[in-house]
Amino acid sequence: MGKKLMTARRRAHRSAVFSGLSLTGMGVLHLVKPEPFDALIPEQLPGTARQWSIGSGYAELATAALLLVPRTRRIGGAAAAALFVGVWPGNVKMAWDWRHEPAVKQVVSLGRLPLQIPLIVQAVRIARNA
Repeated sequence: MGKKLMTARRRAHRSAVFSGLSLTGMGVLHLVKPEPFDALIPEQLPGTARQWSIGSGYAELATAALLLVPRTRRIGGAAAAALFVGVWPGNVKMAWDWRHEPAVKQVVSLGRLPLQIPLIVQAVRIARNA
């Protein structure tokens, strides 16, 4: 196996573990304290915001499990990329809803939008190199 491939796999492993642990924390938070996440759910979606908040918590936990188990890491990377793309509309909604808030809150909400891109790229790399 080439040195480049080994380095890419090692990086994918570290990224998968970090992402898996982060998603575990967020998934638990969605289930234990879903209220803050309810406000991020676009009204156009069917069902209640709470259903989406709880559902996304379970999706985060399932994706975390896929990332943390080496045998399912490739599918976990793909699932993580899809998950990060899927939650992007919630971040857009937050930025829109906070447009009249104090400047600090606006910066936070707008700052979340470009931060989603490296998460998606990292997840795709995990899927490719696991």
